[in-house]
Order: sequence, then C-alpha cells, then structure tokens
Amino acid sequence: MTNPKTPAKIFDLDRILRKNILDLVPYSSARDEFQGMASVYLDANENSYGSPLPSNYNRYPDPAQTQLREKISRIKGVPPERIFLGNGSDECIDLLIRACCIPGTDNLLVCPPTYGMYAVCAHINDIEVRKASLRPGFQLDLEAIGKSLDGHTKIIFLCSPNNPTGNSLDRQDVETILGSFPGLVVVDEAYINFARQKSFIQELEEYPNLVVLQTLSKAWGLAALRIGMAISSPQLTKILFRIKPPYNIGQASQELAMQALDQINLVNERTRMIVQERELLGKALEAIPSVLKIFPSEANFLLVRVTDPGRIYRYLVGLGIIVRDRSRVELCEGCLRITVGTPQENRVLIEALQKFQA
Repeated sequence: MTNPKTPAKIFDLDRILRKNILDLVPYSSARDEFQGMASVYLDANENSYGSPLPSNYNRYPDPAQTQLREKISRIKGVPPERIFLGNGSDECIDLLIRACCIPGTDNLLVCPPTYGMYAVCAHINDIEVRKASLRPGFQLDLEAIGKSLDGHTKIIFLCSPNNPTGNSLDRQDVETILGSFPGLVVVDEAYINFARQKSFIQELEEYPNLVVLQTLSKAWGLAALRIGMAISSPQLTKILFRIKPPYNIGQASQELAMQALDQINLVNERTRMIVQERELLGKALEAIPSVLKIFPSEANFLLVRVTDPGRIYRYLVGLGIIVRDRSRVELCEGCLRITVGTPQENRVLIEALQKFQA
C-alpha cells in the first residue's frame, strides 16, 4: 500500500455509512426527551416505589452517559463529542459494522492472528471477512492488505498491541493504511496502557477515517462493568448514538466507573506493577525446560511457545491454574497465552511449570 493522498481528500463518511442508517429516525427515550433534574418523574413507566436495593435503581440511567463521558474526556484529552461508550468494546465493534456494512454485499478486513470478535460480529451481520495475515514477525503485510481490498471493503480492523501476540504494530504501517484507505480504520487499543507506543488518539484530527477503541476492562480492572470506548469523529459518534440501544450502559456501571476514574494514580501505579511483573515473569519462564520461546509483549500477557501446549494446558488446569491455549491459532502454533498475574499467582505458575515432566 502507498500513501498518495491525504485522508481528508479520500474519505467521505456518508459514502461509508449504509443509507438506511443515514435515514434512520432513532428511538426517543423518556430520558432523551427530558434532560435535567425534577422532583416528580412520571414519564418513563418506572416503578415509583423504588427497588429492593439500598441504592434506588428504579430510574433509567442517562442514555448519553454525559458525566462519565465528560470525565473520560478530561483523562483522554479528547472532547466528549468524540467519545462513544459501548457495553464493552464488543458492542462498539458490532455497531461500527452494522452502521457501515451492507449484509451480503460489503466486506471488512482483519489481520490474523488477532482478536476474534471482529470476525464473529461480521459473521453475525452477514458480512464477508477478508484476511491478510500478519508476517512471521507479527507485523502488517501491506502488500497482502492492498490485494485484499476492493470497492466494497468498508472497515479494516487493526489491534495494537495485538491480541494474542502482544506486540504493537509498526506505527508507520498503520499510518500508511490510514492515509490510503477510503474506509474506516479501527485501531483497537485495549492494551495501550501497558505499551511504550503512544495512542493513536493523538492522530484523530489528522485522520477523519480513524476510530480508536479503548476499554476500562484491562488497565482499569473493570472488566465486569463492560465499558468500552469508540473514539472517532463527532459525526461518526452521532451515528453510533443513533443506532445503539437506548440504555446500553447501566446506572450502576456508570456510577462505579465514575468512582474508579477518580483513582487514576492508583491505576497508573498498578499498571507499572503489571509491566514490571511481565518482565520478571518472562525471565522466569526462560528457565523452564518446556518453554521454547517467549514473544515480546507490550500487553498484560505473554505469548509463550512450549513443547506440548495441550498437555501443559491440561496439567495446569488440573492444578487450578488457567491459561489460554492458542496453539490452533494461525502463526501461534504451539503457544499458550499467559496473563500477567500478581507476584504470588506468577510464582504458583512458575513452580507448577518447573515440576512439569515432558
């Protein structure tokens, strides 16, 4: 792929979006029609007597997650009108596909090995998935990507740091795609807090076709709350709000996320601890006879090639230690994916592997 044009000249969001999405009249909820505070709410058919919980959750939550988005805006350094919150990043992925890709006609591109939900969401929506595999060093193959695209390719999904390999994609390669592809380029940065590479959020002004996915599940440790982010142009953010379910982020999740976002210093310290433990875990694994290779990682996990992944996986399960067997994934043959745990969890893993008999 080459980068002959500026993205602003080749990208037209209205051309990417499905016509029925452009013409869609969104559902108008009670909380969309009235915003603010009142003393008597009789508009949304809620239970006026409250809930059995100590906190009253009988009222519908803010459908726009206004306070939460404003707090995230201050942390990320982007205006709230660029931030869409989904029920996990998976909802963001699904909505992007539904907004842009015509079932049975359009296609999208992924670069395996990569996060599996891009393809799952595409198949659910009857969208063809085209693949341009990473090179053996887990970097993008720009020539293969260019050959895989056609006039019906609406989205390219790139994961950096990549799951399950752990490495960051070459930034210049990603920028080449952003500058030459007339569709959406979605850069999934679920693990960016653990990486040395800077976020592509800083490139949003330069590339109108860029969508950055982030999450509160990893560095923030809030996987159970299911809060993902799609950060993009204000125009695309409005479209995502138009097609999402009215109350896709619950009140309890919004409240707990707001509390967590006040603890950024603690989160940064724990992120540093995970990065430090990642290095210590890698060094300890190097001394294990059944470990053949540890791939470089900028995430909170390590991809590890071992002598017998199936047997080792089952052995660890028998000891109550759960890792992920990725040995049947393209380019990850013979590999286990191991999340970086606490020092105690990592010691338990290492001691178990030291006792494993091939």
